[in-house]
Amino acid sequence: MLKAVLFDMDGVIVDTEPLHYKAYHLMFDEFGLDVSDELYESFTGQSTKNICTRIIDHFNLNEDPVKLELSKRDHFNYLFDHDPSLKLLDGVFEIIEDYYHHDITMVLASSASRSTIDRVFNRFKLDKFFIAKHSGAELKSSKPHPEIFINAAASSGYGIEQCMVIEDSTNGIIAAKKAGIYCAGYNSKHSKNQDYSLADLVVNNLLDLKYDLVKDLI
Repeated sequence: MLKAVLFDMDGVIVDTEPLHYKAYHLMFDEFGLDVSDELYESFTGQSTKNICTRIIDHFNLNEDPVKLELSKRDHFNYLFDHDPSLKLLDGVFEIIEDYYHHDITMVLASSASRSTIDRVFNRFKLDKFFIAKHSGAELKSSKPHPEIFINAAASSGYGIEQCMVIEDSTNGIIAAKKAGIYCAGYNSKHSKNQDYSLADLVVNNLLDLKYDLVKDLI
């Protein structure tokens, strides 16, 4: 029976992708980079650190990836603080409250930086619902490596067979399955060109993941 839910953040809890898109492209312009849409979409679900390293390798740049990373984060933080339209995704607060009232343990497992995670959680007052928050930016390997979900499951206090991941990206779904965890793929209108074929369950509406509908799936 379900005991713990491990949430991705971007594309599941909030849609900061438009802000990330703007921030990355401001950084690309700053360094004179022409990044195709195809290459950009392949970054979905990965940490900024990993993405900047890939960019350095792809363009054979003689730059420290940390310099690109800091530039992107500066642009993102400015956009985040000045965008009043940023909201929780439809249905997510309802399922978070639903899990909370059914004593389901919730853990965040996001590729976002710790500062971005804290900004989102402070803005929407989510801390009381989650027992732990994991940032992929603090790990050696980013999604699709399973490390973040292995760590998140361990911090939940339950075995992986009692956990469910909610993910919206190809890389995140692969990471969850490599970790051996049941994965619900959220086919959000905000997530473009993602492959959900490896997910155990695919939903178009987060309310389809309410406790009574998923408690006996694992």
